[in-house]
Amino acid sequence: MSRPTPDGANAADAVLGRSSAAELGDGPGATLPRRSHRVSFPGGNGFTLAGIVDMPVAPLAGGPIVGTPIVVFSHCFTCNKDLKAIVRIGRGLAARGVTVLRFDMTGLGNSEGDFSRTNFTTNIADLKAAIAFAHKELGPVTGLLGHSFGGAASLAYSGEVGGVPNSIRGVAALAAPSETQHLSSLMLRRNPDIEKVGQGQVEIGGRSWTIRSEMLEDFRRHRLEDWIARISIPMLIVHSPTDETVGFDHALRILQLASSRRTGHAAPPVSLVALDGADHLLAENPQDLSYVAGLLAAFFWRYRD
Repeated sequence: MSRPTPDGANAADAVLGRSSAAELGDGPGATLPRRSHRVSFPGGNGFTLAGIVDMPVAPLAGGPIVGTPIVVFSHCFTCNKDLKAIVRIGRGLAARGVTVLRFDMTGLGNSEGDFSRTNFTTNIADLKAAIAFAHKELGPVTGLLGHSFGGAASLAYSGEVGGVPNSIRGVAALAAPSETQHLSSLMLRRNPDIEKVGQGQVEIGGRSWTIRSEMLEDFRRHRLEDWIARISIPMLIVHSPTDETVGFDHALRILQLASSRRTGHAAPPVSLVALDGADHLLAENPQDLSYVAGLLAAFFWRYRD
């Protein structure tokens, strides 16, 4: 059975006063020209971070379009902004009228720093820095998007005590875990030396990474569940029931936590989309990326102001 195609471009057409245009190669609903450019900015841990802005442009003038949703996109553990899924989704969102900043966290991709000395705390600090940069250079950030551990960081920031900036109206998590302790356990199973001698090598994605015990201690310290339970903005969860890296039970747990009643406050709108047959990195079926981009575009247009 084929999946329906959510069309975020419909919202863009309404706001921009445009009729439907020919597709530009990024899948159903992708109607706007787009362009990408590299940026750099101070991160949250004293290092310069690298990023790419994917943005829709006016079909004739070629300039930026005012009033689009602006989203900050965080990548997965040991990944970077140039991962195929991150690139395709970022560009797909831009073609559907959403401006996206995708960036490399400290020590990854083209960003400065030592990855082995980072952790979940530093990830959140880098996310905050990316939001501040986007707010200054692109306009008020209206949404957060994260894949896997980047989704966890986006959820954590969204549930911080004191709340997120008023401009942020929605958060979306792709294949995100419901807690951070599982990653610590996974790293130790792959190399017990991390705890025995303080550090060790772990192969992830065909590459060897230095993992330090301090990183795992930080993973164990956080209570992501508490942050999720405090989120007060609309949430979209996208997860595959056949994800072999982060099981579907994590998505169900996030849904349960985010949908719980709060004292004196109603729970925010929360949606879970089961991405049947997809793998964790959304690498096996190219159509998954177009489908997800359409879902996300519709979500971020709906909750942009």
